[in-house]
Amino acid sequence: MSDALRVLPADRAGFAAVEHALTGGGDGASCWCRWLLDTRKAFDAASRDERRSALAAELASTEPSPGLVAIAGDAAAGWVRVGPRTAQPGVLRTQVVRRGSAEPPDEGGVWAVTCFVVRREHRGDGVAGRLLGAAVEHARAGGARVVEGYPVDRAVRTTATSSELWHGTIGLFARAGFAETARPTPARAVMTLRLD
Repeated sequence: MSDALRVLPADRAGFAAVEHALTGGGDGASCWCRWLLDTRKAFDAASRDERRSALAAELASTEPSPGLVAIAGDAAAGWVRVGPRTAQPGVLRTQVVRRGSAEPPDEGGVWAVTCFVVRREHRGDGVAGRLLGAAVEHARAGGARVVEGYPVDRAVRTTATSSELWHGTIGLFARAGFAETARPTPARAVMTLRLD
């Protein structure tokens, strides 16, 4: 299945594909990948439709695209958010990043992979791995010096649901060549891949 999978920047895939990817299970249909962009107050005050509209506007106006969509056949199978960490202000507010990242907060060459959504019918098909590999190449093409991820350790969070794994897993990032550079909480790591 993964050989037939292709990954496109969200602006090329189109918003219908993004919407399909985000509404196939998990919290994507309520969050619309805004959790790490808006303040907590603004996020809580926005309706699902407002978050959806905000994502559509962001994808239409941001270059390079802040997200990638995996396409299996004619339908979207998954989504990943990747972009400069400075463009994801909520990332810099998290304890995981504040306590774990060795990179300066205002360093534009640090990109972050922050959100995965894989539709239920495509879980176990290697979609997240393909999305992460494409995210690294997208970051490289965008001038990233370092790519960070903040995944969950399944050995510690043994009962984590798929909705709680939107950060990805340590195994996923390790298979893509990332190294664990910090463990700010028992269940969450900072994983780093240097591109320079």
